[in-house]
Amino acid sequence: MGGVCGERLRKAAARTLGPMSIHEADKASTSGSLTTHSSGKPRILTGDTPTNTGLHLGHYVGSLENRLALQDQYDCYFLIANVHAFTTLAEKPEQIRANTIGIVKDWLAVGLDPERATFVLQSEIPAIAELTFFFAMLIPFNKVMRNPTLKTEIETKGLGETYPFGFPMYAVGQCADILAFRPDLVPVGEDQEAHIEMCRDVALKFNQLYCGVNNRTPPERHHLEGGVFPIPRAKIGRVARLVGIDGTNKMSKSLNNAIFLYDSAKDVQKKINKITTGRQSPTEPGDINNILMQYVDAFIASTDPARAAEIKRRYGAGDNLGDGHVKQELGEAINALIEPMRLRREKLETPAGEAMVLDVIARGVKKANVVAEETLALAKKAMRVEFAGRVVG
Repeated sequence: MGGVCGERLRKAAARTLGPMSIHEADKASTSGSLTTHSSGKPRILTGDTPTNTGLHLGHYVGSLENRLALQDQYDCYFLIANVHAFTTLAEKPEQIRANTIGIVKDWLAVGLDPERATFVLQSEIPAIAELTFFFAMLIPFNKVMRNPTLKTEIETKGLGETYPFGFPMYAVGQCADILAFRPDLVPVGEDQEAHIEMCRDVALKFNQLYCGVNNRTPPERHHLEGGVFPIPRAKIGRVARLVGIDGTNKMSKSLNNAIFLYDSAKDVQKKINKITTGRQSPTEPGDINNILMQYVDAFIASTDPARAAEIKRRYGAGDNLGDGHVKQELGEAINALIEPMRLRREKLETPAGEAMVLDVIARGVKKANVVAEETLALAKKAMRVEFAGRVVG
């Protein structure tokens, strides 16, 4: 039955959106466990929510590094989830707009290339909103509320019982963000892995319910058996979860524990100096798993593993290596990493830079809508709710 469903959906896409859909669907049906799209590459979707003015080191080691490494090997879609930002900043639309532009500046400064990847603005992709509504019918409410990432955000942001209905709804919307582009991989930090699991559940249920994919079919074969959606997998960054400088929570502007990619060299060092370990002297054996050593692993070992190993050996042995010396060396390593990003971002802090950002968004939105509308057409046909066809553009 899956093969029949797949053929029907390919023909539906051809009627609705033209020959590109046939090409993409046919390549998907004959590829291996990864779905090959019209670009000739498997696809990635990941992104950021503009709740802050920019991105921090946690974003970098958790996901941005992966994006940089993968943008040549994959058909990459990078999404700014500006609609989701309204879950906590609904009264501050101007701030969300400024944050959105700031994130794109950070992406460009880090080295993400809009010529090799597609930058997607969530609010400009109507198919995402439609898919969110459909997917909400496939997830029990209590399962959404048990999502550990959602529960943690409610606690750390101190929302209590005051959060809007849209706050838990964004967990469903994130499934639509991802599945609208039918990716194979989603590079995320460890804290987002629960969202990817929910997304996988939605894709599995949709393919089984509406495309006749057998419930014993392995996830990696769903798209080969006629499912609309490949079952995406999370790709965790080099550092699964970077703790903020307070040593207790993940990095977040709202917790005042983050080092941002645009921070000055002086500010970076000041923030590193705030890290506390409880260690009293350079001759006291230190805990090589404490927050300071985690930062050594994240930012010194990545470029000089031998030096990082030496620091940890001396630190653990109490071999006359003080916290202050380690913090100084750590600050220098972090500043060496982000200095090129700072310089590139400074060049974007002009009217011409902002115009460039808006142009990048516009070009990305145009391309992204073609893909998302194709997905929506396939999904609606599978659900038997496609009657008159939808005019795009």
